[in-house]
Amino acid sequence: MKYKTLGDTGLLVSTLCFGAMTFHGGQGLFKFMGGTQQDEADELIKKCVDKGINFFDTADIYSEGGSEEMLGQSFRNLGIQRKDVVIATKCYGRMGPGHNDIGASRKHIMEAVDASLRRLQTDYIDLYQIHGTDTVTPLEETLRALDTLVQQGKVRYVGCSNWAAWKLQRALDVSEFKNLARFDTLQAYYSIAGRDLERELVPLMENSKTGLLVWSPLAGGLLSGKFDRNNQKPENSRRSEFDFPIVDKERVWNIIDVMRPIANEHNTTVARIALAWLLAKPVVTSVIIGAKNMKQLEDNIGAVDIELTDYQIAALDEASELPPEYPGWMIPFQSADRLDPTYDRWAAVKEQLTATK
Repeated sequence: MKYKTLGDTGLLVSTLCFGAMTFHGGQGLFKFMGGTQQDEADELIKKCVDKGINFFDTADIYSEGGSEEMLGQSFRNLGIQRKDVVIATKCYGRMGPGHNDIGASRKHIMEAVDASLRRLQTDYIDLYQIHGTDTVTPLEETLRALDTLVQQGKVRYVGCSNWAAWKLQRALDVSEFKNLARFDTLQAYYSIAGRDLERELVPLMENSKTGLLVWSPLAGGLLSGKFDRNNQKPENSRRSEFDFPIVDKERVWNIIDVMRPIANEHNTTVARIALAWLLAKPVVTSVIIGAKNMKQLEDNIGAVDIELTDYQIAALDEASELPPEYPGWMIPFQSADRLDPTYDRWAAVKEQLTATK
């Protein structure tokens, strides 16, 4: 197992993080995610620890707290010392029928963290994340509440999830100006099938040294190896029942066509290649893997042993490349001759237009 610092901090976390969203099951959305029970959860957690994974992610909304309860109980059942694991959880989602049982207000954050601490059977959370964008609560109120938790010792580090680039940068600026605890991580969807965050978020995180935690690295199972253009709805697949996250399917089939021969070259699975591609990205701190059974977990963990060649990475990058989008295509066009006065941009444009016809 390899380890990286959590953003611009001194905390070392494994580059694979186990996501406990499948724990417990529940009603509504989470019945599609899995129904891992306590004995199964214990086995999965033990395998993770034995393989060097020290990073575990959950959220209060997962099975209405059931995931947190099961994860905390697994650590206790297995006799794992608190200091040997890094626990991340989140708040924001609706946890009750009341008007204030959701969001990133000071009231909800303070109540949510105490509830999570009880369910996880711990007196502190290593990484506490705001799980979504609150369009009602002032940003400074959220940041001051999180800073209070850090000062109280209930939380060690803070992060956010599913935020737009402009809001994350605004939060970093406010934290610096007001001397508040800053977001050390962003948890976001990223996969070879969905590279949208490379447009704005990746440059922001690279510049600010904010860590990236990747959720759904297999695009909701679409990159598990079960799917391709000839088998678009395999049985016993969560993605067949819950088609999320949103992707361009035709583009994905083209990507998988490139991934399969590379997987064959490494005598491995398409899923491992998808994970290895992410692990090769410098901006990625940790990739969150979720597994409903030991076979899936062992396959995912095996991705850390795959070293893609430069040629293979280039082939995967080309197959999954984002379509040009303004101002992305305008910036290199205008700056191409900044360091090379002999560069003929008009000839380059003509060549590009001819190539796209």
